[in-house]
Amino acid sequence: MARFVIKGGKRLSGSHRTPGNKNAVLPMLAASVLTDEQVVLRNIPLIDDVRTMLELLEDLGVRVELRGHTVTLCAAGIRKRRLNPDLCRKVRSSILFAGPMAARHGRVNLAPPGGDVIGRRRLDSHFESLAKLGISVECGNTYLFRRRRLRGARILLDEASVTATENTIMAAVLARGKSTLFNAACEPHVQELCVMLNRMGARIEGVGTNYLKIRGVDQLHGVSHRVSSDYIETASFLAAAALTGGRLQISDVLTEQFDVVSRPFRKLGLKWKLAGRTLHLPANQTLRVENDFDAAIPKIEDGPWPNFPSDLMSVAIVLATRATGAMLFFEKMFESRMYFVDRLIDMGARIVQCDPHRVIVTGPARLKGFHMSSPDIRDGMALLLAALCADGESVIDNVQVIDRGYENVDRELRRLGADIVRIR
Repeated sequence: MARFVIKGGKRLSGSHRTPGNKNAVLPMLAASVLTDEQVVLRNIPLIDDVRTMLELLEDLGVRVELRGHTVTLCAAGIRKRRLNPDLCRKVRSSILFAGPMAARHGRVNLAPPGGDVIGRRRLDSHFESLAKLGISVECGNTYLFRRRRLRGARILLDEASVTATENTIMAAVLARGKSTLFNAACEPHVQELCVMLNRMGARIEGVGTNYLKIRGVDQLHGVSHRVSSDYIETASFLAAAALTGGRLQISDVLTEQFDVVSRPFRKLGLKWKLAGRTLHLPANQTLRVENDFDAAIPKIEDGPWPNFPSDLMSVAIVLATRATGAMLFFEKMFESRMYFVDRLIDMGARIVQCDPHRVIVTGPARLKGFHMSSPDIRDGMALLLAALCADGESVIDNVQVIDRGYENVDRELRRLGADIVRIR
């Protein structure tokens, strides 16, 4: 267990380089079991979820060599078909082994996955899609996925689930014949997995859309791939600087991805410039809500790509507490994600929670330090941002969950000027 002690009101300024995308690297690590040849992933984020996935691979018999932000994997020595249950319960991404392990190695037994508690996170889409490809599942205390006859199929996902899409793709690339996948998730990290698999010899068409065509191949070969930057972290650090009045330069920003996630930030009054792949945020931002036509209260809502990502909803809410005006936030994807606003209210935020999915934020509010606990990765980061701009001292417990998604976040914030201490 660990906690952060933060003295708010310190201006964050300087330069920040965005690390590799957490949501992209996790399925790529699982995809390494699809070939006996070497898979090299560069620019991986050194976060706890990645370390847990590497432990799962090592336990299966995959050779893992980690040097800095580069990992080399070779699955030629896989000797097990059962994932370590304790490790499975630590991460949601453990479910991503179901498709590739069953497709290439015949079967896999894994415990129900862990991860953030942000509402019900159903697995039905995984089970149904893999079953159509010829992979059965037996559910009990653990899940046993077993390949019968792997054949291409027409699959309509009942929801645009990112991990179900990734699992289905990783199984379909080795299925005999053609598969079509309707209502597929098309987030940047899903696209990047498809690009990597195609470089390994897969035949996936329609990348970037919700309709994928996959022609199965007999085998895949090795690859060397650089993981793209994490737009969720880019937006989080942008918010940290804006909330504290600082000037920030962020490098390795992918413009085509950041344009989507940043639209609601501009509704809250943020202004920045992009020069190539470098973002420049001026100091002393004036946060002001941009009303809808006819002075109506505007709304920020999340949804599947290219809608605003749910992972940034809590960060945007903290920004709104400091912006002049009112904003309605509509969290459509997870029924428990909004509960963290109770802590913001304790800090002095003016928030009305309409129901589990909607809150109205009226600003600006002067936040004060508070003792609280991090509920999950993204809400924990949002509470950390609130503490950075609050008056006085804040204490955040359970911060190891933030470490699952952000690399050395306290050290990086301290380098930018924050007064933050980690206590174990």
